[in-house]
Amino acid sequence: MRHGPEVTSLYLVTPLRRAQAGSVVAFATNGLLSATFISRIPALRDSLGLNNSAVGLMLLAMGIGSVAALPLAGGLVMRWGAARVVRRCAMLCVAALTLVAISGSWLAQAWLVALCLVAYGVGYGVWDVAMNVEGAAVERRGGKTLMPQLHAMWSVGTVLGGILGIALVGTLPTVWHVAGVAAVALAVCWWGTAGFLPTAAPPEGHSPRRELLAAWRSPHTLLLGLMVLAFAAAEGSANDWVSLAMIDGYDVSHRVGVACYAAFVFCMSLARFAGAKVIDRVGRQPVLITSAALAGAGIVLTVLAGSFGLALAGIVLWGFGAALGFPLGISIAADDETRAAARVSVVSTLAYGAFLGFPPILGAVGDQIGTLRALLVVAVLMLPAAALAATVARRRAL
Repeated sequence: MRHGPEVTSLYLVTPLRRAQAGSVVAFATNGLLSATFISRIPALRDSLGLNNSAVGLMLLAMGIGSVAALPLAGGLVMRWGAARVVRRCAMLCVAALTLVAISGSWLAQAWLVALCLVAYGVGYGVWDVAMNVEGAAVERRGGKTLMPQLHAMWSVGTVLGGILGIALVGTLPTVWHVAGVAAVALAVCWWGTAGFLPTAAPPEGHSPRRELLAAWRSPHTLLLGLMVLAFAAAEGSANDWVSLAMIDGYDVSHRVGVACYAAFVFCMSLARFAGAKVIDRVGRQPVLITSAALAGAGIVLTVLAGSFGLALAGIVLWGFGAALGFPLGISIAADDETRAAARVSVVSTLAYGAFLGFPPILGAVGDQIGTLRALLVVAVLMLPAAALAATVARRRAL
């Protein structure tokens, strides 16, 4: 990546640093809210008297809300700006999660919980696009890779939410836990977005609707979206299935299975924090191709290792390989500042389609060939991911 001349004026430096801090806050608070809700799913299941299948269907409502809203997110960002969209979505998410807690704990109405989760999914998905557009803008202005670290901060937010959940579950009722964390998250997010950079307007004569349609017709954007979809499948399949796959395939305990998932998340977060310097040094294309190779090799090793130790090494490779595809894809989509919102919206829609669609696909395949071997479907996706990376990820000039 080309580094611009050193800027010493506080007038120029301070807004960029404030925008970077605001992006960190937006990603972290988004993850915090997500983990807070997840930490209370068992309590909501018990209060509603649901079985696991019913919980899965209820959670599907959240995914449907996100995927339905994502195609519209780019237009909202172009019309209102990233800061305003993140603030409104934070308000929607906070209200929806608070109502989820009330509906599940006090009213015991599963249908109302599902309806509120649709609203949360809408806010979550649009918030995701807006904060990625802002993060990409800060990355462009700063002249060095930032997106992987921002996505790592989302993981930091989820870890914080999980720790708070462990501390508060059993000591604080669900409603007060969710509402309290949500209120703090909203206040912090509101403060952070005050430093956002102004969102670039569409090219002259182009309405947000026209830009969105153009993005959906762009072969480069669609190919980029398919590449990110493959990486999202590699990440999402581990989130949903790696624990069960290790338990079923290697006969480990439940606790060890969860530890394998924790190892994957740790490696992915480590790669996102450390990967920015590597990307700036060697370029996007080599990093993406190597990432696809590592993820594919890691999945194959995990499945075919034959021993737990080698399988764990495969999970480590898988985590490192899956880490950078999503954030780098967003960076590429946002290269053109005036078209960033529309293109990020398209790429995010395709990626979240993988997060939503691949768990049931792998579940169906797993019923036929086994949970562990079903993961080979994801390994196959890394081949087109590498080929697409060679096409859509041009190395930046240094």
